[in-house]
Amino acid sequence: MDNKDNQKLHIAMFPWLAYGHIMPFLEVSKFLAQKGHRVSFISTPKNIQRLPKSSLSPLITFVELPLPAIEGLPQSTESTSELPIHKVPYLKKAYDLLQPPLAHFLQHSDVNWVIHDFICHWLPRVATQLGINSVYFNISNATSLAFFGPPSELRGGQRQRPEEFTVVPKWVDFPSNVAFKLHEMVSHWDCMDDEVSDFQRLADAIQYCDLVTMRSSHEFESDSVSLLRKLYGKPVVPLGLLSPSSVPCQHGGAEDQVDEKWEVLREWLDNKKEKSVIYIALGTEVTLSQELMHELAHGIEKSGLPFIWVINNRPLVEGMLGADIIPPGFETRVDNRGLVWRGWAPQLKMLGHPSVGGFLTHCGWSSVIEALGFGRVLILFSGANSDQGLIARLLHGKQVGLEIPRDEQDGSFTSDSVAELTRRVMVDEEGESLRSNAWAMKEIFGNKELNNKCLDEFTRFLETWPAST
Repeated sequence: MDNKDNQKLHIAMFPWLAYGHIMPFLEVSKFLAQKGHRVSFISTPKNIQRLPKSSLSPLITFVELPLPAIEGLPQSTESTSELPIHKVPYLKKAYDLLQPPLAHFLQHSDVNWVIHDFICHWLPRVATQLGINSVYFNISNATSLAFFGPPSELRGGQRQRPEEFTVVPKWVDFPSNVAFKLHEMVSHWDCMDDEVSDFQRLADAIQYCDLVTMRSSHEFESDSVSLLRKLYGKPVVPLGLLSPSSVPCQHGGAEDQVDEKWEVLREWLDNKKEKSVIYIALGTEVTLSQELMHELAHGIEKSGLPFIWVINNRPLVEGMLGADIIPPGFETRVDNRGLVWRGWAPQLKMLGHPSVGGFLTHCGWSSVIEALGFGRVLILFSGANSDQGLIARLLHGKQVGLEIPRDEQDGSFTSDSVAELTRRVMVDEEGESLRSNAWAMKEIFGNKELNNKCLDEFTRFLETWPAST
């Protein structure tokens, strides 16, 4: 079947079992359904049950594949948010066992395209055998992908130890400061599967797919997109930044509960000056030692600036809950200018409030997109998961924020450096250019028309691509 007549397609989506992967896949599904294409969104039961499903197109069908039980993986665990980082390899092994039921579904459906993550490195070859085209969708940016290089480098290149990932690679053909710090790379090493490394998975996903896409745009990083085309020798089509159009309820909770929480937070923010508040959120999967959490808190306290700090129910510090996460007496001392909020918070609404000026972030790409969509200046504190360190360097280099200085070896830092850098970014005269640059990024990150143009181009690629044979 040739799709050049713009015939409507059936597209299967298969994201990795992490919320930060599942949601971008869902956003792309919505857009494809708007264009009249049928979408089968495939994941495990718990992950599908958590998704916000109100106002979804009837063209989107959810397909549940039960996750096989394996030794080492806690019972009923189906996502990275339920696991410490050293247990993630077990989730990858269980995910790999979804190959037979997924292949069975694809074989007995009329799917034209499968859009997949890199963890399921086996899927592009399965798709090809079944006469289905495949897209590797990288949920981060082109610069991070370019850092890892072509499949040949990923499989057996010169970089075999964490230390070798701390320099800009030789194939990057434009000025760049993007590389890991040693403590970040060591942390990433800990969550890799011994049998099939993440580098092997990424190499297979890139080599055997028909098309590579990522959550970015030419306007933000044209050099990196062009480099990827050279490195991969196949089409690379950014699908835009997927700037959020509404606040998803993160765990499928009731809308009135979100509104109730927002009312409390909005009332607090309404009493603060414009662009004066730092919003602090380190994501759902970042873990720090008690010592570093307390050091961060002391730095925020020393800055003297107003803030809202969202601490998720999942402990940021292993084995610690509640008040132990922050220093004794901290909330009392900052009572007039700071608010510590425990549990889920409507991040998009907070970032959009006029009183919020900056964002102290773990550098997860989704959070960065939300913040720059409102032009918020960034205080960069890499969570050391995935490519968050690379994202921190990229944004520091683009001067839309500054990175908190940390020890290369162990990731430690001082409260004084947190306070000094936070003030420089938020209020000092020398940070004015940073604030201006971040504000200007609204024209890329918050531009719906521009981002929909990218999605349109990506969709046209799918519609006009010859069928796999």
